[in-house]
Amino acid sequence: MTMPVAVLLMFLVTVLPRVLPLLLVRRPLRSPRIRAFLYYVPFAVLSAMILPDIFDSTGSTVTAAAGFAVALLLSLRRRSLVVVAIGGATAVIITDLLLGLF
Repeated sequence: MTMPVAVLLMFLVTVLPRVLPLLLVRRPLRSPRIRAFLYYVPFAVLSAMILPDIFDSTGSTVTAAAGFAVALLLSLRRRSLVVVAIGGATAVIITDLLLGLF
């Protein structure tokens, strides 16, 4: 495959899914089900991309699970992103230190 053909195919694959809905849907979406579906798609995709990396990042499933649990608990309590990230990282470090002591 030549370089111009590859670039054209990459362009079509990335641009068409974004442009086609704008061209095909002219009026506002009135269906609450479709609106709810489209509202939650970014959250679902982001979760699907991040969750596997959480458990592979520390090298230990136990420390990763502890950090994930603390981050999840803090986020459910509606803490800021900085607090959630620092809390999860701190839980990983403390769990790693505790596992290293025993």
